[in-house]
Amino acid sequence: MSSTSRSRLVAAAATTVLAALSLTACNDGTGAQDEGGAGTSPSATVSHSPAPSAATDQSSSTDSTGSTGSTGSSAGTGSSAGSGSTGGAVASAKRTPVSKAPSSSGKPVTCEGSTVRTVAAPLTRPVNHMLLTVTNTGSKSCYLYGYPAVRFGEAQAVPPVIEASQPQAVVTLAPGESGYASVNLSATDGSGANGYTAKTLTVYFQGRSGNESVGKSAHPSLPAQGAYVDDALKVTYWQQSMDDAVTW
Repeated sequence: MSSTSRSRLVAAAATTVLAALSLTACNDGTGAQDEGGAGTSPSATVSHSPAPSAATDQSSSTDSTGSTGSTGSSAGTGSSAGSGSTGGAVASAKRTPVSKAPSSSGKPVTCEGSTVRTVAAPLTRPVNHMLLTVTNTGSKSCYLYGYPAVRFGEAQAVPPVIEASQPQAVVTLAPGESGYASVNLSATDGSGANGYTAKTLTVYFQGRSGNESVGKSAHPSLPAQGAYVDDALKVTYWQQSMDDAVTW
């Protein structure tokens, strides 16, 4: 074999060895690590998604093929499903009926102490007057018949009613509504006799006939100094409005 042929053979052998070494380097651990580094770039993008902690956990468990991106998408879907579940609970709560105050049911009854709240308040105008306010606290409408039969302190007689104050119809109170009557406590010009200061007040309620009291009486509080009354004491009929009651 000539020297030229031997040189060509050696060169060909050297080229084959170098190619084999290059192929081995591409398949060793270093080559796989580099490829994996390129595959991890999608996980960096996922880490900036609305659910960063979930995306980070998913990226640490994925392989180097770039499947982290799809895993991050699954995490995002899970988050959306959770939000949907919470929204459903809120919608259910909103549909819960709200309890309301009892409405009137059944036939109306007669207003009396056990089904109403009675308040007595002095008035500055007209002077020497007191306003009685009766509020229906029951579940049925009630009728306020006639006028309040009031008793200040230990009085034995019921004061008269102002006949001109009689309304055209019986006062009817739905649950929660109020009726009114005013009390003329004493003469404004000082002409009243047998005056005294009362510390307690009892209010009796009339029935349909107007000749007797019905049910329980009411005991509204008076001012600390009491209420001064004299022979001029009188009351109005029950009124549907406060304005009508204080007219007299």
